[in-house]
Amino acid sequence: MIKPVLIANKRIGPGEKIFIIAEAGVNHNGSLHLAKELVDAAKEAGADAVKFQAFKTEEITTRTAPKARYQKRSAPGSSQFEMLKKLELTERDFGEIYRYCTKKKIIFLATPFDEKSAYFLNDLGICAFKIGSGDMNNMPLLRMIAGYRKPIILSTGMADLGEVSLALKALYLSGNKNVILLHCTSNYPTLPACVNLKAIITMEKEFNVPVGYSDHTNGIEVAIAAAAMGACLIEKHMTLNRKLSGPDHNASLEQEEFKDMVLSIRNVSAAMGDGVKRPQ
Repeated sequence: MIKPVLIANKRIGPGEKIFIIAEAGVNHNGSLHLAKELVDAAKEAGADAVKFQAFKTEEITTRTAPKARYQKRSAPGSSQFEMLKKLELTERDFGEIYRYCTKKKIIFLATPFDEKSAYFLNDLGICAFKIGSGDMNNMPLLRMIAGYRKPIILSTGMADLGEVSLALKALYLSGNKNVILLHCTSNYPTLPACVNLKAIITMEKEFNVPVGYSDHTNGIEVAIAAAAMGACLIEKHMTLNRKLSGPDHNASLEQEEFKDMVLSIRNVSAAMGDGVKRPQ
């Protein structure tokens, strides 16, 4: 039997209410004001949590690293470094966002992309960590975050079962078994034919932990299907306006679309029932 993971006051796992994360990411474009507006939008849309990305540009990229193909179409800056520097929030900004989420009664989450950011987020009082797909084989970072003894949401884009197993082993040996895996396809946007939702079931059976889904497809259909297949957590990018300049806006939902997705997921979850055949 799979044991639920507790994040704040929410139990996440099979049979529990599906946990929905509005991935604000870097869709604030480096603006604290826009970040707070994203918190408001996530709360109004019915998300359980809003998640940001915490990084120190100098720690994660060189000054000459090129941008990814999808980033070249819409993101500011001529290189990864220049783009990320414009999207970086300060520690003071994150402190304000954290307090604003508390005020708005929505769970604050963040993905640290480097050890300094992980240390800061833990010191800030974050209730759980999200680890992105790009760092699921970053063993020093995994061990450091696991050592904080807080729940971990681990994305698994680009990984096979063997790599997921190694990541889980690193977390477990560091004394942390409060892990939720996310099936994910690391492409922006992802074509439906590349999603492979059945991997949710495969990972749940293989690792006996709660498994959710991080969605990068356009629209809301695939996220709803993932909920119907048993995903205990759905993460989806949210933007205030898909036409804004930035790397992730194009693969994100605007507020009303996100709200429709949340309502659909709740309806699908209610419709699944308990499996007992009887007259209604």
